Amino acid sequence: MSTTENEEPPFITGSPSVELSANRTSLSFERTRMSADRTLMSIVRTSLSLISFGFTIFEAFRQLKNSGGLPAGGNAPAVMGISLVSLGIVLLTLGITSHMHFGKSLNSRRGRLYQWNLLHRDISYSVTPTFVIAFLLLAIGVVAVIFMVGRALL
Repeated sequence: MSTTENEEPPFITGSPSVELSANRTSLSFERTRMSADRTLMSIVRTSLSLISFGFTIFEAFRQLKNSGGLPAGGNAPAVMGISLVSLGIVLLTLGITSHMHFGKSLNSRRGRLYQWNLLHRDISYSVTPTFVIAFLLLAIGVVAVIFMVGRALL
């Protein structure tokens, strides 16, 4: 069986056992990458809960206060709402940073294995939709805090 320029050789080192090991290793990298994305998704989910709950507390008590349902004075609900949104932003920032560092580390490990001819090709993992959503949520959270602080000062 001959190979053309576009085809990969049948075995990395001519050994079926090394080939099987390389395939298992490649699949292991894929599973690890998907696991990292699932972890980021859980961080996004938790941050979204904190941001939305904090904003809801802030707005609900502000509306109640403006309608006369609560006595004037006391900013505890506003502080609580801003604190929850800020906590969601901090959690999301830490999660995004951790995800980026882990992705770079994973790319580096895979690159080393490729250089040692233990993998067929070097795949560099790119930005995932989860990562994009995390950044969008971070931007929404920052805008929410700015809005809330501006409203609290009025």
